[in-house]
Amino acid sequence: METGTPPGDYEALIRLIHERYDQMSKTYQKISVYLTQNPNEVAVQPVSTIAEKVGIHASSFVRFAQALGYNGFKELQVLFQKRLSTAAPGFEARSKALREELASRGDVSEIGFLHELVIQDVSALQALLEDISQDDLALASDLIHNADTVFIVGQLRAEPIALLIRYMLTMLGKRCILLDAGGGLATHMARTIRGSDVMIAISFRFYANEVVSIVENAGAEGMPIVAITDSTLSPLAKSARVLFAVPEREHKYTRSLTAPICLAQALVVAVAARVQDNKTTPHIPIATEK
Repeated sequence: METGTPPGDYEALIRLIHERYDQMSKTYQKISVYLTQNPNEVAVQPVSTIAEKVGIHASSFVRFAQALGYNGFKELQVLFQKRLSTAAPGFEARSKALREELASRGDVSEIGFLHELVIQDVSALQALLEDISQDDLALASDLIHNADTVFIVGQLRAEPIALLIRYMLTMLGKRCILLDAGGGLATHMARTIRGSDVMIAISFRFYANEVVSIVENAGAEGMPIVAITDSTLSPLAKSARVLFAVPEREHKYTRSLTAPICLAQALVVAVAARVQDNKTTPHIPIATEK
């Protein structure tokens, strides 16, 4: 990467990372993904700890920062610290308390596993409130509400979210089609999307190839896409009209879907408010209601 005058604030740094991402080495791309997904951790953790989590030597982080024009990683890290200091009141304290509670856990019983997963998910949900834009939620809700048909695609770990969105929209009376991988027809079904339709695409690392291909093709045709993914560096990002980047919190045991599922529910509730013309008490019916 070429060096130059380094960005002076967090937003400019993230823009630069996006601009150069496709030309970066695999190592630098891995660093970029971690930095964009975990800005709060980057602000408070020493580079040695961050490097251990990413599985890359700390010296690579130093060279990464220098390639962006900084003298070293600490100079780059200052931008993340400034960002965290201006976060919502109490956010840093809550995050610190959760990290300390997690670090103090030594329970390896079954209830200990549950406790640790809950702590991690609480942190992820709190971050969701800080990261998701009101404007993006409103635009995505309008697109879905105004669409003739909502096409939904999500495979691998994202499939449960796609199924949940289909269920909720169907119960709202919204016409929707799941681009199911079964039968190998998902790509062909996606080609029937019209300009009056919208696509909801969900994918996380390691991104399902068919989902990426469908999104790229639909985006090239100018179709509006609402994407739920794990990073602004996701292959879904370039094609999305609205991008919801929900960083995955990597637990010791698994990657949780709690935050993206919560986001998906909030999105459909916002659509329900439009369908029912009721912003106060929108309601998503369930199949057993009479």
